[in-house]
Amino acid sequence: MTILDKIIAFKKKEVLKIKAEVPVKKLIESPNFKTPSFSLKKSLLDPFSTGIIAEYKRQSPSKGIINDTIGVAAVTEGYLDANVAAQSILTDTSFFGGTMADLMEARTVNQHKPILRKDFVVDGFQIVEAKAIGADAVLLIATCLSAKELKNYGQLAKDLGLEVLYEVHTKEDLDKINDLDGKIIGINNRDLKSFTVDIENSIALASQIPDSAVKVSESGISDPRIITGLKEFGFKGFLIGENFMKEEDPGEACKNFISQIR
Repeated sequence: MTILDKIIAFKKKEVLKIKAEVPVKKLIESPNFKTPSFSLKKSLLDPFSTGIIAEYKRQSPSKGIINDTIGVAAVTEGYLDANVAAQSILTDTSFFGGTMADLMEARTVNQHKPILRKDFVVDGFQIVEAKAIGADAVLLIATCLSAKELKNYGQLAKDLGLEVLYEVHTKEDLDKINDLDGKIIGINNRDLKSFTVDIENSIALASQIPDSAVKVSESGISDPRIITGLKEFGFKGFLIGENFMKEEDPGEACKNFISQIR
């Protein structure tokens, strides 16, 4: 059993438990349900956008603790000061040390940039939950979902006014997504089954994605020059977490990184 298999099996049990305790009606009554979302797509396509989706990430299964000393509010303020295009907040607790409260706290600080809820979606309930806690977009990982689930969850997100970052790692993942036109497609350079990282994965899959889609490269980006290279292959977004979070001041690290992008 791979790490991903363990995560998904655990996540399904976790969501069942939460569903039994929290009625959907309660989520729908949340104040965030009435609040319009900020568009991740629009933010990435803005001609003045940095393209950086900066992540708040305490730990990971492959690296262990990355940074558990600085709070989400301080990091959010730093990322906003660095002029990121968007924020990504990990809400998985058991494997990544995140919480839904992290996203809610980030939302109170961040009133004008999109926030992506980064988690392993295995049930439509989590998408309703994402809207309730203040997210603007959700992650759907093609490796973990069937073509039907990707379509149904994508439609549910759209119905709730949320955008979707469809994450792929292989051509097979890409083939599961119905009609790539206009969608935000994230290519994960990390193999979620082995957790090995290869930045070339973004370049290899880029040509399989139409120009009408918004291309995002995820994981393993540690040098501003990589951004310059990826832009030549049509990438508009760059999801970076560990590279900033491993520093004592992630916001300052992000600001320095962005200042070097040409």
